[in-house]
Amino acid sequence: MIKKLTVSPKAKKPDPMLLGLTLVLTFFGLLMVFNASVVEAFQIFDDKYYFSKLQLTWIGAGLAAMAAAAFLPLRLVKKLATPTILVTLVLLGLVLIPGVGSEFHGARRWLSFGEFNLQPTELAKLALIIYLSAWLTLARSFWRFLAILAAVLILIMLQPDLGTALIVIFTAVIVYYASGAPIFYLLAVGVLGSISGLGLIFSSAYRRERLLTYLNPGADPLGSSYHIRQALIAIGSGGLFGLGLGQSRQKYQFLPQATTDSIFAIVAEEVGFVGSAVLIVIFTLLILRILKIARFASDDFSRLLTTGIAGWIGLQVMVNIAAMLALVPLTGVPLPLISYGGSAMIATLSGLGLVLNVSRYQLSPKKK
Repeated sequence: MIKKLTVSPKAKKPDPMLLGLTLVLTFFGLLMVFNASVVEAFQIFDDKYYFSKLQLTWIGAGLAAMAAAAFLPLRLVKKLATPTILVTLVLLGLVLIPGVGSEFHGARRWLSFGEFNLQPTELAKLALIIYLSAWLTLARSFWRFLAILAAVLILIMLQPDLGTALIVIFTAVIVYYASGAPIFYLLAVGVLGSISGLGLIFSSAYRRERLLTYLNPGADPLGSSYHIRQALIAIGSGGLFGLGLGQSRQKYQFLPQATTDSIFAIVAEEVGFVGSAVLIVIFTLLILRILKIARFASDDFSRLLTTGIAGWIGLQVMVNIAAMLALVPLTGVPLPLISYGGSAMIATLSGLGLVLNVSRYQLSPKKK
């Protein structure tokens, strides 16, 4: 068990720097969703603003969720940790039921509610962080940690969604490590995860194909390597300063998933190396700010919660950008606050709202 802090500072205003960075990334993402989707939206819906209007709606819902999370009593968040993870497990199970979950490209990951498709895996990332942060302030059992992690991972892999499963594994390990767990247990999780990951890759034709494409991206340019080649063409076309906002050529249905997982390639094409570097710097500042808030958190639950959220967002940023640069195999992981999608936007902004909540009670350096 980890030692609890007993200091209860008075509530302050939410951290302005974190809020400002969040808003900058969110509305830059809205601009890039419009730029990337305008051609597809006009061709399919005869409305070039179709996807950007939906994204704006989800941003509004996400900001409302962020505001609520920023002022919700953290004691209540901690009490709701177990019901939240249980509801999430139910939702992860529902998507697997034919007629209930929506299937797209052979994957069952969504529950449809009109224009909105709920993706429970995005909620699962935050729900697991909240649950582990609450539980690890009371006790620490390696086998219970493995059990809850396995329950979430099995339901995610049945969809299937290996990219999200990897993010969940590493985020959970970060929270467990931050609670003071012995390094031996973390190495055990790493070995088990690596063996399981390799088994899942070689047991599935499309995962095996993605790995082989990563190892030899020049093979089959119109087939398995088409996606990554088009992404690299977009990034290379941007040069130093980019083609200009709205001037992407790859959005003319050359680059698959231009508004979602591949949106960084469109960003690089339009704003170039310099603009992409600025975006990465802003993400880095966001993560460092969250970690600073975690460092001066007033209690262990808040510290683990913010550390987990920093790990979650940071991992997704690294994996998404690395995939577009062909540094890792392609995975279905969105770029936080930038990619098109309602579930990811609402979950990410809710998580950042909780960090803003923690910042209201953080200790001064002297008290810490």
